[in-house]
Amino acid sequence: MRSITVSATQMGCSVAQEDNLERAERLIRRAAAGGANIVLVQELFLTPYFPQTEDYSHFGLARPAEGHPVLSHMRGLAKELGVVLPVSFFEKSGQVYFNSVMVIDADGTQLGIYRKTHIPDDPGYYEKFYFSPGDTGFRVWDTAFGKIGVGICWDQWFPEVARSLVLKGAELILYPTAIGTCAVPEAELDDDPADYVHWQNVMLGHAAANMVPVVASNRIGTERCDAAGTAIRFWGASFISDSTGRKLKEADNSTEQVITQSFDLDELRDFRVECCCFRDRRPERYETLLTLDGNA
Repeated sequence: MRSITVSATQMGCSVAQEDNLERAERLIRRAAAGGANIVLVQELFLTPYFPQTEDYSHFGLARPAEGHPVLSHMRGLAKELGVVLPVSFFEKSGQVYFNSVMVIDADGTQLGIYRKTHIPDDPGYYEKFYFSPGDTGFRVWDTAFGKIGVGICWDQWFPEVARSLVLKGAELILYPTAIGTCAVPEAELDDDPADYVHWQNVMLGHAAANMVPVVASNRIGTERCDAAGTAIRFWGASFISDSTGRKLKEADNSTEQVITQSFDLDELRDFRVECCCFRDRRPERYETLLTLDGNA
């Protein structure tokens, strides 16, 4: 039996980076005290969600991975608590910028970076202005507690990401996220639960199809963009699923929370073998997936 305990956190973000880091650390410590081996914090937790508008000044928020003060801080925290921390950050590399996650092992070792593959460009989510498409490919890390794969927010809508991660050996899939309503004038914000249910259901389908647990960490709160006169209300609703697509733990839509769940990785492996889906794959028949328009 290989037991693993994973936590997802959710929190609101202010313009004070020090406060956001302190809040994230407090949640990580709370998760570790509750027995978590891996703690997932949301996407771009260090700042408000700046892609709500196109503003060149926001590029000043990016830092190279080497010598990044927050990554250094998180390395020390991971080693102190003995937990694995996938840490989202705005990365500057040469002349380009990425939406990235550094995976830090339980001894403080930086295992490597994943750069977000799918970059959205929707009202209030102008990420193509800031981020280049990731060039790392989909990556799986053999951590102290198990093999994990990480996708970032918009990646979670693409089944190819989850399947690729599990084919590479991922035993858990983690999605740090920043998603909520469309950006509209605050008076027009509409909290339609069908929207975040759809978001959850897509990931629950990945869990069921690939027979691995999925963990999603989303932000909460209403964030205003004075320059654009708009606001986004983030959904929260962070969750942990089992390997059949059933939600085991779910946070609410507005409260800072930590949710935690344990799994037996050997039991999950046996379930994947029993279901035979990976045995019966026919990759030579999937050439259509290598096209954009379906014409192989």
